[in-house]
Amino acid sequence: VQLQASGGGLVQTGGSLRLSCAASGRIFSSYFMGWFRQAPGKEREFVATINRSGDSKYYADAVKGRLTISRDNAKNTVYLQMNSLRPEDTAVYYCAAAPGLGRGAPQRSYEYNYWGQGTQVTVSS
Repeated sequence: VQLQASGGGLVQTGGSLRLSCAASGRIFSSYFMGWFRQAPGKEREFVATINRSGDSKYYADAVKGRLTISRDNAKNTVYLQMNSLRPEDTAVYYCAAAPGLGRGAPQRSYEYNYWGQGTQVTVSS
């Protein structure tokens, strides 16, 4: 699976962005899809994940109610709608694909086999 993330940019506090991640290669619909982020000087952290059919979603506590993950299997694309953005959301955002072989939704980096190149999101105060 090859992943290409896009949609990042500079936005003011309270603003919105929509990230997209286009997949090619193996069957997209057979993978859980997730978003992670990494701020300068910090470790990569889990943001959200969505199951194969798109009817189950899991979020990090820090983004619940503000960020929404979705997918369109017909377009091989996963999205991250980001609303009410805060300066602490500033990071490089990565999309990733996981086979989902373990119990529960994959929320750890090592559960994901494929990664996109990342897109920068900067929220100004």
